[in-house]
Amino acid sequence: QVQVVESGGGLVQPGGSLRLSCAASGIIFSLYAMKWYRQAPGKQRELVAGIDPRGSTDYADFVKGRFTISRDNAKNMTFLQMDSLKPEDTAVYYCKSEYRMTGRWGRGTQVTEP
Repeated sequence: QVQVVESGGGLVQPGGSLRLSCAASGIIFSLYAMKWYRQAPGKQRELVAGIDPRGSTDYADFVKGRFTISRDNAKNMTFLQMDSLKPEDTAVYYCKSEYRMTGRWGRGTQVTEP
């Protein structure tokens, strides 16, 4: 079974940092791009960052300079380092593997700023 599981969410102060992790299994991890999305209450899900199998990255404009996506193919994991967090970063963060046509989604991890 293909599984994608996020962890590392929680409560963080504005200006603080948080590191999200995503573990994937059931796929040849190194063959697929990984992406982080987020969805705030009442808003649509939006792409935050992506990383391809070679490690090339891309970011949404609203997180450039603050967030860093990375991957460790040996561990079948991708990470999202979030620095200089803002109140508007509050959302459920989802990890997605671009496996086949449909991809595979995690169930999300909550990031909350008071």
